[in-house]
Amino acid sequence: MTPTDYLGFAGVSMILLAYFLNLKKILDTDHLLYVLLNFVGAFLACLASVIMEYLPFVLLEGTWFLVSATALYRRWQKRRSFLVR
Repeated sequence: MTPTDYLGFAGVSMILLAYFLNLKKILDTDHLLYVLLNFVGAFLACLASVIMEYLPFVLLEGTWFLVSATALYRRWQKRRSFLVR
């Protein structure tokens, strides 16, 4: 396996771990760990896809990354507005 394979494998494993933990009701979808696993996992998988120049997965993982980034941003906004009060 190449370093790119390891990168993609790590990313996809993180996404699948988040999904499995949610399925088993260990993590809720709004739990920080769930969002972070998806965020980092999608970034790594997207990066591997960019390196491999495989555009369908760049689109898929890039979208997954943006959705996770949005969820992280919303969590941060909520926490920030709570602390400001």
